[in-house]
Amino acid sequence: MSELVTGEAVALELRPARLPSRALAVLLDLVVAVAVYVAVTIAIVVSTASLDEAAQTALSIATFVLVLVGGPIAVETLSHGRSLGKVACGLRVVRDDGGPIRFRHALVRGLIGVIEILMTFGVVACIASFVSARGRRLGDVFAGTLVVRERIPVARTGFVPPPPPWLAGRFSGLDLSAVPDGLWLAVRQYLTRMQQLDPQVGWSMAERLASDLAGRTGVPVPQGVPPAAYLAAVVHERQSREARRAFGSAPGSSTASAAGAPPAVEADPAAHADSVTETPSAAGATSAVYGPPVVPPGSAADSSGGARPEESHEVPAGDRPGTGFVPPA
Repeated sequence: MSELVTGEAVALELRPARLPSRALAVLLDLVVAVAVYVAVTIAIVVSTASLDEAAQTALSIATFVLVLVGGPIAVETLSHGRSLGKVACGLRVVRDDGGPIRFRHALVRGLIGVIEILMTFGVVACIASFVSARGRRLGDVFAGTLVVRERIPVARTGFVPPPPPWLAGRFSGLDLSAVPDGLWLAVRQYLTRMQQLDPQVGWSMAERLASDLAGRTGVPVPQGVPPAAYLAAVVHERQSREARRAFGSAPGSSTASAAGAPPAVEADPAAHADSVTETPSAAGATSAVYGPPVVPPGSAADSSGGARPEESHEVPAGDRPGTGFVPPA
């Protein structure tokens, strides 16, 4: 990938076209141009059979220049760098600063292309493309242009599971401005691949990422919250903030949340966790992925040091839903 900087100090990430794709595009353009040239030549020969040899030679030279030289220049100028072959291969000719080309760029490319493509059968163009770091031929160097890829395959992103419902809004007061983009990327990659990792390796990775994230935010990981669930909740909070900045407050959001006030703390998180385990569809799927802790943080059992038998919501180990965040034995 080539990073270009425009006159407005804007960095553009462009993917220069490789030699095979450029050669295929040039070959397609040449096939079309030669077919048009042959058809025009036959028409001119038939219509000018009564002319003398000098006139026919002049017409042949004019046809060659107009069709094989002027044709590609006109096509690239009118299409802003997208000839038929480049459209078929997903390529485009742009200026060095990333802008669209004009007539002078197409003219220089076309005139030099006659020498390095037509007269040398593409040998000079191939050598120049191999030598250039961005795959540019001599016409691109003198014209100040670059052939880039327009169609870039989109990488398939993994699914980032949502946080458990009992952690919704728990980290709305965190300061996420000091978290670098590299750490966000590492956390997201872990969340998309955590089900494929060994449980012990995944747990250690989650602890390390949670420690790094907590160090950046200045707030330690809450007691009793699995590190993977903590990472998912913080990532969800960041995505929610970005969505609010981009689209404003959601129609169903409360005025207190829109004004920046902290969310209300539930009196009994254990009861909420119990109700979540009984909720079907999306809530049940989220609970199956993460699984709430036996004693949710902030509950009466956690503050008193032990839960009363009649208020305990602990689920037997055999009936508890599967989770990828159970610490190793």
